[in-house]
Amino acid sequence: MFEIFPFDIKQMSIALYPNHSAATRNRQAITPTRAVFFHAYERGWGPALKIRNFKEDPPARKKAASHAWLHAFIRQAERDGLPHLAALVMFMSQTAARVSEAIDLRWTEVDLLHRSAILLKTKTSTNSRRVMTDQMVARLYPMQEGADPQDRVFRYTSRHSVNERIKAVCARAEIPYKSSHTCGRHAFANNTLALGVDVKTAMDAGGWKSPGVFLGTYVNPMNAGRMVAERLNRYQYDADL
Repeated sequence: MFEIFPFDIKQMSIALYPNHSAATRNRQAITPTRAVFFHAYERGWGPALKIRNFKEDPPARKKAASHAWLHAFIRQAERDGLPHLAALVMFMSQTAARVSEAIDLRWTEVDLLHRSAILLKTKTSTNSRRVMTDQMVARLYPMQEGADPQDRVFRYTSRHSVNERIKAVCARAEIPYKSSHTCGRHAFANNTLALGVDVKTAMDAGGWKSPGVFLGTYVNPMNAGRMVAERLNRYQYDADL
């Protein structure tokens, strides 16, 4: 192990993944190799080796579904006789629920009287309470009639079938396709901030723990410069105080 240097590991990564991105090389080669060397160091088999990651390009920001997109989608889904899909997309966009959490939601976790839903065993392995809007509750009331308490609220069982249906509705509505994550969690982050909700409140309402993830991955404001300029237009500096 004394004959292996970081340069050799970098070259190994390139040889193993010659046509792959830096992110793939870091994930598939650098990270496991670093773990092996760290284990060897703890056992006293060799020196600690500092291996730097390849520089990764920042991921392309997803263009979240706007209120106008959601309006067009929900109206088309209703015309297509897909009320559960319309309700599902509205629920995700207004609560930041992941599609896996939304399709697993049962009526036993929904309290229409108090406008709340409990997402069980979320990605962070903890239950998460979400508050629903009045229009969301109004859509759920007729869907609950005659349903068993253990039935799925939105009836879907696979996120793949959800995205296939979303794509079909988008084609009929002649709007760009937005995946369940883009019209759900991404839409919630951007639309709530556009409404003037502060970052901490939006994070708490949507179940985010890390500001870095929330701001770095999900928030991608549209027309930021124009929005700021319009706010600043409220102050006329040539007017009398």
